[in-house]
Amino acid sequence: MISQRARYALKALLFLARAEPRKPVRANEIAASEGIPEAFLEQILVDLRRTGLVDSKRGRQGGHLLARPAKEISLASVLRTTEGPMAPVSCLSRTAYRRCADCADEAACDLRHLFLDTHNAMLSVLEKRTLADVVQRPNITDERAPGYYEGAYI
Repeated sequence: MISQRARYALKALLFLARAEPRKPVRANEIAASEGIPEAFLEQILVDLRRTGLVDSKRGRQGGHLLARPAKEISLASVLRTTEGPMAPVSCLSRTAYRRCADCADEAACDLRHLFLDTHNAMLSVLEKRTLADVVQRPNITDERAPGYYEGAYI
C-alpha cells in the first residue's frame, strides 16, 4: 500500500500534468482542487522540487509546474521520491540493496523467491507508465478495458 503522502504527490503531479504547459499553478489551487491539506502539500512540493520532478517560480505569477514533460516522469520515480525503495525485502532493492541479516544464501532464500516475480512485475508497470499515460487514459470503468485487472486499473 502506498502512503497518503505518495497519493497526494501523485494527485498534485497529475494536476500539474493536466495544467496549461509552462504556466505555474499555485499550491492553494492544487490543494483546493485535489482535497489536499495545503501545509502538507507544501512539504510534498519541496521534496518533489528537490528531486527534480517539479519547478517553482516565485512572485505574483509564481507557482509550481512540472520540471519535465509528463511523458518523461515515470510513476516509479514519483513513488521512489515519496516512499523510498519499493522492494518488499531489502535484497531485491535496486536503489537500496542490503543483504538480509538472517539470510545465509540469497539464491536459496524462499522469501526472496516468493517476492521476486511480483516485485519485478510491479516495477515493470510503474517504470513504463508515466504521468502522461495516466492523464491520457480514457475514463472507462468497463472490466474489458485495457489495464483492468480484478477490480483495479493498472
